[in-house]
Amino acid sequence: MEIDSALCVAGAVCAVGFSAAGSAIGIGKAACAAIGAWKKCYAQNKQAPYILFSYVGAPLTQTLYGMILMFVILGLVGNCIPGAGVAAVILGIFAGVGIGASAAMQGQAAAGAADSQAETGKGLANNMAALGVVETVAIFVMVFAMIAIGSLKPKAEAEAAEPAALEQAAEAAAAEAPAAAEAALP
Repeated sequence: MEIDSALCVAGAVCAVGFSAAGSAIGIGKAACAAIGAWKKCYAQNKQAPYILFSYVGAPLTQTLYGMILMFVILGLVGNCIPGAGVAAVILGIFAGVGIGASAAMQGQAAAGAADSQAETGKGLANNMAALGVVETVAIFVMVFAMIAIGSLKPKAEAEAAEPAALEQAAEAAAAEAPAAAEAALP
């Protein structure tokens, strides 16, 4: 395996590894708060709200974003411009850390949400909206990283794929046109 391909694999592992590390930290924070909130409920002979599991699981999605990015980076293996391996490693590290930081902070926010929800029984929609805003950072990092990865592919491939895609779209439109015309008839 050539060095660029090997580095692309390393970058892919960095992306998912750092994302998953952030998810683990965030889930741990939220789980500790949920367990503490349940303990308070049990001590007061109150029903323990099962909905707190939604807060505990919220930071898990960032691992999925890291996995998606991993697969996109692995698409460079054997099909990248010279020197792309180093860029893939750097991209994998920084994107993974960005996604992971979002997960860690989402877990911190989820911890507060779990405590609040258990104590008041209110605020689910507002709490989830706040967690969603934190998660948006991870989505942005993933999308922007995927855009950057596109620049690591050979130009000839990108230029060859564009006319082929346009041709396929034109063929599909031509195939659908008669059916659409028939549907329009009274």
